[in-house]
Parts: sequence; structure tokens; C-alpha cells
Amino acid sequence: MVRALSGAMKPPSRAQKPARRPGSGPAPVPGKPAPGKPAPGKPAAATPGLAARILAVDGLEQVLRHGAALEDALDADVALDPRDRALAYRILATSLRRIGTLRSLIAKLMERGLPKSAPRLESVLLAGATQILFMDVPNHAAVGLCVDVARADRNTAGFAGLVNAVLRRLTREADALMVGISPDFADTPEWMGQRWIKAYGLETTRAIAAMHKVEPPLDITVKADPALWAERLSGEVLPTGSVRVLQAGPVRALPGFAEGDWWVQDAAAALPARLLGNVNGLKVADLCAAPGGKTAQLAAAGAIVTAVDRSSSRLTRLKENLERLKLSAQVVAGDAADFAGGPFDAVLLDAPCSATGTLRRHPDIAVNKRPGDLVTLAALQARLIAHAADLLKPGGTLVYSTCSLEPEEGEQQVERLLAARSDLIRAPIVPGEVEGIDPFITPQGDVRTLPSHWMRGEAERSGLDGFFAARLKRRA
Repeated sequence: MVRALSGAMKPPSRAQKPARRPGSGPAPVPGKPAPGKPAPGKPAAATPGLAARILAVDGLEQVLRHGAALEDALDADVALDPRDRALAYRILATSLRRIGTLRSLIAKLMERGLPKSAPRLESVLLAGATQILFMDVPNHAAVGLCVDVARADRNTAGFAGLVNAVLRRLTREADALMVGISPDFADTPEWMGQRWIKAYGLETTRAIAAMHKVEPPLDITVKADPALWAERLSGEVLPTGSVRVLQAGPVRALPGFAEGDWWVQDAAAALPARLLGNVNGLKVADLCAAPGGKTAQLAAAGAIVTAVDRSSSRLTRLKENLERLKLSAQVVAGDAADFAGGPFDAVLLDAPCSATGTLRRHPDIAVNKRPGDLVTLAALQARLIAHAADLLKPGGTLVYSTCSLEPEEGEQQVERLLAARSDLIRAPIVPGEVEGIDPFITPQGDVRTLPSHWMRGEAERSGLDGFFAARLKRRA
């Protein structure tokens, strides 16, 4: 039905990259060939804006070749002006959001294909085409700087003339080249699009795909007085109480961040914790808790929180967030599927998942995820949700959530658990119970948000992550 959906080539693995200097190309990854070296006499920072483009191309290499996540792809050790780093991030993120369209265009521009001897050349062309087509960058600057990026690496230096010719042709023939490339689905991997059509219908899938092309706003959860913080940050209060901030700039520089008055959290991600109701004084386990947004919500609401996660690095971030927010929780490093604490009055399980509901914020997911991942993740989720139920006191409440659009990771997990456990019942969410979520309540009493929900005028002000959440009770 949607044959124009384009997939993306799966990278071999994810890896953490070591530090590198501008112009050195992508960092080496264990088990990978060494990256290219700078061409002699071509200093990376010789031209204003060049270092930002090199960093963006390095980031693309990390995502496309080595499976890095977007948030880890830019080398934090490269010394750049914050504006240049922000530009590098925008080039990288926009390239990933429009990867299907860009690859189709490059295929048309290079009938013989990309040279196998210089795989990095694709990232150079992607970065250049992104600036030409989707960013407010003068064509001559986009072309010229990408030619310089090619010259700065000895593996691509010999193709600088080719980069120049391809990108200049794109500036002249973009409209003609776009003919035949789906305006709706070119940037959605076919396997994802077909699944979403089956689950939500063609028109809803088209609306989801459209939102994935747009840079997301910044949502925050505040400790108190959302209206005050919306005014101070030039934002708006959303129906559920989150504050949406547009054109925020560096998050750490915003008023109230250092003081711990708020934390970054998508409006949809803030809903599962609220489904537990009044948790003041209750013992609550937050499983798979890092980086701690939901832990912070529960602690701010007066819960006695035990936060469990297996990642020590992510738990470090959780502890830092709690310290900044002046909130407390017991933090436990360990596998949530084997955690032996409790019993608890309530358990919140935001389970590891494919994260397809967050593709707008994390466009690397469209490149790095595969259908087979769902099988592995669904098996893990089944283990986690069954164990989470075992941690409850009789009469206790379990909220299960995932930031996924896939029914196997949401609705089907809950139905399978209820069919297997006579000691559990669904506790449906009812209209009016939680402010602002009535449009997201399913006939079964669960919550399902989509990226195309909350259209509030401009696309940049609209949407939220795709989330599923269900509330269950253990029989007394």
C-alpha cells in the first residue's frame, strides 16, 4: 500500500566513541576499521563554520556506521563555540529526520553509486544536502564548506570535486529530483509505516510521519506553578500541566534549571506517574528508572521512592538530577527483572522498548531499529511486567508504560499478563481523572498518545511522544 516507504541500512553495533579532535573523522570503534586521517595541510578550523560541519559529519558516521544514538553521536570533547555545536546538532538531527529523502536524492545524483573506498562520503553529501534543502543556509556556504569537509579527511579528499559537482547540481535541480519521492513516507522505514497503518490507519500514519519531520519543542515538568514558569520561559502550559518552551536555547542556561525548579520531560512521558494517583507517603518502586524524570515526579509528590536501573552511568545521571532538584530516593543498581525489594504500595515500570514513539526526538531510531528487535524486547517486557506485579502488596497498583507505537510492546503485553494472572485486574483510567488526558483514553481504559496528537497550530508547537500506559491492581 505504501511502497514509497524507505528503510535504512542497519549499522553493525552501538559503541561508545573515544575523544577525537576536529577533522580526524569518526572515532574508531572496537572491531571496526580505523577512521580516515586528516589530509596534510588542511586544518579543520581554518574556515569559520567548518569545524561545526566536520562534527556533524562525524556524528552521522557514528550513527550510520556504528549505531550510536543521536544524543551520544557528537563528540563532547571537541571544543566548539556553543552556537557551532548547536549548528552541528541541527545538521545531524535534520539529516536523520530526512534520511530517506536524502538517500533517494543522492542515488539519483550518483547513478554509479557511492564509491566503496570512501563510505564517509555519504555523510558529507547528506550534511550538504540537508543544509541546501532543509536549513536556512546559503547554498554557496553549504556547498563550499562541505567541499572543505571532504578535503579535510584523506579518505575523502580525492572526492572533493565530486562533492562540489553533486551538491551544485542539487541546488539547480532539486525540484525535478524530488519527483517520484513520496512527500509523506519517504523518511519512514517501510516496516514501521506498514505496522502503523495496520494499527492506526493510513491517515493517522501519514500524520505521524509528518510530525517526525519537525524539530520537537522542549517540554518540562515543574515542581510548582506551571503558569509562572511558562511566563518566565516564554512558553505555554499544556492541558496536562507540562510547560512547553519554544526556541529555548541551551537548557542549562535557562532560568530555574540550576536552581532545580524543573526538569526536562516530554508531556507524554509525564503521564504514567500521574496515573498512580496520590502517592504521598506510599512506598513506590520506579523500575528502569534512569535518567529519573518519573522518579523526580514521584519524589516531588511525596512518595518514598526506590529507583532501580541496571546502568551505572545512567544512575549517575539520575543521582545528579535528584541532587539538582533537591529530591531524594533510594537508588539501586541492578536488573529490574531480578530486583528483590518490596512489597510496594505501587510500582511504575517504564519498560525498555523500541522507542518508536520518540522518533521525532530521536531520529536515529529510524536508522538503527529493526523488526527483529521487537521480538527480543517483547520477551524482556514480559519478564519485567510479571516481576513488577510480584513486587506489589495485595491491593497495590502497577502502572506499565512504554514509549513505543507498537501494540506488542503495549496493549498486547497487558492483555497477555491479565490472561495469565488471576490475581491482577485492570484499573481503567476514567475521563476527568487526570487533567488533559481524556482524548488519549482508549476504550479499555488505557492511555495511548501519538506524535500527531495535540495539534496546536504550527507543527513546531504541536505533538508529543507516542506512549502507552495501563494501570493494573493486585487483588487484595
